[in-house]
Amino acid sequence: MAASDSFIPLDFAPLPEAAMQQAAATFYQTMAKRRSVRDFSDKPIPDTVLEQAILAAGTAPSGANMQPWHFVVVQDPNLKQQIRLAAEKEERELYAHRASDEWLQALAPLGTDANKPFLETAPALIAVFLKKVTLAEDGSKQKNYYTSESVGIATGMLITALHQAGLATLTHTPSPMKFLSDILQRPSYERPFLLLVVGYPADGVQVPNIEKLPLGSIATFL
Repeated sequence: MAASDSFIPLDFAPLPEAAMQQAAATFYQTMAKRRSVRDFSDKPIPDTVLEQAILAAGTAPSGANMQPWHFVVVQDPNLKQQIRLAAEKEERELYAHRASDEWLQALAPLGTDANKPFLETAPALIAVFLKKVTLAEDGSKQKNYYTSESVGIATGMLITALHQAGLATLTHTPSPMKFLSDILQRPSYERPFLLLVVGYPADGVQVPNIEKLPLGSIATFL
């Protein structure tokens, strides 16, 4: 968990410039095809794929190497149903009362509403929890640092790993998400960060026709 007093040599192999450019271009082309999916097949996912993707997410950098995340993989149909019912309750409140007109207008092109059948159809849900503290072996609590940043990076790496493995995902963030802590029986020092829906896209699935911003709009080189 915490940093060790000892150091080891870095395992790093630089690539020739041409190989670097090719690797960067190929990775971008792969990730550019990633899309959020809301219609999933119920085809099971190999457990080993989920395990390796979570291990990849666990390599993310974190404040003081505290690794303030916990991933709960939900495949049990009863638990998925409970999560769907609780999430849809919060979503109905969002669409009817909590969301501003501006937010609803921003959501309109995506065709979303309070109904979330994918929470039951998809073979796996990964609930990502943020650990505000880490418990030591003696039961004492140690504060974690830069938790939102750390868990956000790990979640991005998880999404990337799953996409690379040939799976579709959807980031779902019903608000509030305390029901996840209750249903999944997580301790009080963890809080729900995000619910990731994982699986194969349904046959013939369509996604919104959106575009990502070009390089000049998202980066400045000085």
